[in-house]
Amino acid sequence: MEKDSISVSKPVVAVILAVAITLIILIPSLGITFGDPLHTETDDYYIDHTEVETGSANAVTAVVFDYRGFDTLGEATVLFVAVLSLIMLFRRIH
Repeated sequence: MEKDSISVSKPVVAVILAVAITLIILIPSLGITFGDPLHTETDDYYIDHTEVETGSANAVTAVVFDYRGFDTLGEATVLFVAVLSLIMLFRRIH
C-alpha cells in the first residue's frame, strides 16, 4: 500500500514548533532588531506636543487614541469581527 502524503509524527511537529517559538522569542536578545529604532523628528514632535494638543499627560495613550484614532478603531473592528466569527463558527446548532 503506497501513501501519497508524507506522514510526520506528532512529537516531531511539537519539537519543530517549540524550537520555532523559542527562536522567535530569543531574536531580540541576539541583537537582531525589527526595523530601525532610531530617534526621529516625529518622536520629538509627539513628546513636545502631546499634552498641549490632546490634553493627555500620557504620551502612549495620546498617540493610540488621538493621533492614531482611526487606526485603533480599525484594529478594534477587526478583532470584534474575528471574535464574532469564531463565536458563530463554534456555536452549537440545535
